[in-house]
Amino acid sequence: MLTLAVATRAETYDRLDRLLPEYGIEVRHLEPTGRTLPISPETSPFEQFDVGLVFPSRLMEGGLVDALLDIPWVNDRGAIATSRNKAEVLARLSRVGVPVPDTVLVSNPVSRAELRAVFERFDPPVVIKPNSTTRGVGITLAGDLDSFLGICDYLSLIHEFPATDDRSFLVQEFLPEARDYRAMVIEGEYVGAVERTGEGWKHNVHAGARATGVRLPADHRELVERVAETLDIPFIGVDLLVSGERTLVSETNARPTVDEATKYEPDFDERLAALVRSRTRE
Repeated sequence: MLTLAVATRAETYDRLDRLLPEYGIEVRHLEPTGRTLPISPETSPFEQFDVGLVFPSRLMEGGLVDALLDIPWVNDRGAIATSRNKAEVLARLSRVGVPVPDTVLVSNPVSRAELRAVFERFDPPVVIKPNSTTRGVGITLAGDLDSFLGICDYLSLIHEFPATDDRSFLVQEFLPEARDYRAMVIEGEYVGAVERTGEGWKHNVHAGARATGVRLPADHRELVERVAETLDIPFIGVDLLVSGERTLVSETNARPTVDEATKYEPDFDERLAALVRSRTRE
């Protein structure tokens, strides 16, 4: 039986632990954070694994874990780094004609005049989001210039801290009536989707939104498959915003939550198990 390293104890771990043993894959937890780690293979605290699902979310600790374990990953460090950089993803997709929201990257420090020009290119309110956070953390709306500049001031203060690695954020058009979908793609093929709904305008499941299984129309399925192919990420969640006649790719996630089987295509489990097996070394 293969051993699969999973660096999370959340929903994904529990779901995988139920589904993958049927396919000869044992799921084991790998904890790279909140502990001390000797930097030597001879004293490594980790057991041996055959393959990892996705590279750990903290890239510094993940790099050490990768060096100590020397295992292949379904989604490697490059996949995680690419997907986490929202601006890079949107630029790569836009370049090949994938529709994305109108977006501007702000790389601090910038002048007041530059910020004002950014705000004035949009019809308010505007979405402000960190460029590299996940789970909807730090995303907010600004309905007027004063509020926008105040939020930018707070971000500038954070970005002045020497240990802050990412000193950028995004300003993006707001689609108030958009329906919000997360589609899953494995090895370039659509394998299911959920619609995310909630009381507020942000529909992140980790912030309390509900995820209901849906079947996307063919053009939406083709769109998310194109996203996976463009980014070359084998296991990816693709976020769609559908507003009127517009269907936009807002973000991607190379560490997607694996939900209940009822929210995916019937062969989801089999496809995921096959992907894991394909990444193991002979």
